Amino acid sequence: MRVKTSITLPADLLDQVDRVDSNRSAFLERAAVVYLARLEQADRDRRDIAIINRHARRLNREARETLKYQILP
Repeated sequence: MRVKTSITLPADLLDQVDRVDSNRSAFLERAAVVYLARLEQADRDRRDIAIINRHARRLNREARETLKYQILP
């Protein structure tokens, strides 16, 4: 379901939108979807980094031990 809304944008930004797409609504919808997806991905990345950092010592130790076995004498 679509809901009609009104937004206020700077004239120069609206000019740029018009140069890219004649359908402002479709353009702004696509832009919002992409932006929200990027925000969600950044949030997931932050959570993943926090998990990795919490376990960094153990992970690094395991990586060093694995590399020892891969080095040829």
